Amino acid sequence: MIDYISAQEAVKLIESGDHVYIQGSTSLPEALVEALAERGAELRDVTVYSGFAVARRPSPLCQERFKDTFLIDSFFVSNAFREWIADGYGSMTPRFLGEVPDLFRDGTCRVDVALINCSMPNERGEVSFGVSADLATAAVECADRVIAQINPHVPFTPGDAVIEMDKLAAAVYVDEPLVEVPTAVPTEQEIRIGNYIAELIPDGATLQIGVGGIPNAVIRALENHRHLGLHTEAMTDGVLPLLEKGIIDNSQKKILPDKSVASLALGSRRLYDYLDGNDDVVFKDVAWTNNPFVIAQNPKVMSINSCLEIDLTGQVCADSIGKKIFSGVGGQHDFVYGSSKSEGGLSFLAMLSTTNKGVNKIKPVLTEGAGVVTTRFQTNYIVTEYGAVNLRGKNLAERAKLMISIAAPQFREELEREAVERFGHSFLRFGGR
Repeated sequence: MIDYISAQEAVKLIESGDHVYIQGSTSLPEALVEALAERGAELRDVTVYSGFAVARRPSPLCQERFKDTFLIDSFFVSNAFREWIADGYGSMTPRFLGEVPDLFRDGTCRVDVALINCSMPNERGEVSFGVSADLATAAVECADRVIAQINPHVPFTPGDAVIEMDKLAAAVYVDEPLVEVPTAVPTEQEIRIGNYIAELIPDGATLQIGVGGIPNAVIRALENHRHLGLHTEAMTDGVLPLLEKGIIDNSQKKILPDKSVASLALGSRRLYDYLDGNDDVVFKDVAWTNNPFVIAQNPKVMSINSCLEIDLTGQVCADSIGKKIFSGVGGQHDFVYGSSKSEGGLSFLAMLSTTNKGVNKIKPVLTEGAGVVTTRFQTNYIVTEYGAVNLRGKNLAERAKLMISIAAPQFREELEREAVERFGHSFLRFGGR
């Protein structure tokens, strides 16, 4: 067994010019990151990779005095680095989250050091990196040096997120609870959206559910369903009632039947306790969970995700607010495509029709700088509090008419004028079909 050392001693293994991966989800190795920031004056040109993560606070690496020390290169812009990147000190590398592990494995993005947050060792001397198998699996596999926090608060999850203690370059004992993400309580409008979606989900479906109020509203509306399965990127507290009541039993899945599958988890202590040592849940490398050709092998895949704005043709922005990168692609594209190839599969992209300031989110054209995450060639169901419309097989004029029908009423007349100007006679002719 490896001896524990201090975080300050451990990060001395990091050198100028290194490329360092920091584990994400709600399991950032914060003691190691703090110790790395303390070395900021000694280092230069350290590239820091991050993925999907929920941090307690902005990263201590994001200080102007470290602008030439740490280059933040994010594959999914988290709250730890969002403002730093927006201010131009860091950047992001566009890539479907499920394809990032390939960048590590083929050497496109070199990984010298991986910083991870792990469970206590089991009787075989193995530790689990718990709620974040996602990118961490490939980063640990490719890193020259793996530095771990050994933390009694990290659940031991079966699957890909397991490493033997003697493969660690350094281990630091840290007694620090994971970040907890409160379960989003759906609003009345979100409940309406959830009901629209749930009505279209059949018994025996395999679910991929995103994060937030709308996905939780869908989950709440599924309590009378039977024999559901779970193959998702992110697992949250929301699915616990369905698991505990046996509504999710994974009995009709083709891939890892009888097992719930996820790549990461974020939620409360109750979720982390449920996962600890639970052989009914398997955490897998995101390159596998998000592989559309793996996803498609399950029947009736229902992909449910949120977005930020959509144009009249069905182009979906989910990663930026105008030019400002807000998050990342995550698994939306992978599951939209995977569900389209699944027998009986459907995808749902859902949002409230307006922002909390009353700004219309169904646009004639996307806001300048907005990123297209799901193209109009892939969109299936679009859902707002005003209904669910299926764009599959619809031409541009028909799509415009359908999108206007689920926009906030006060914006529909303006959108119709824009549609007539853009699509001309075809909107008047086809839009009424």
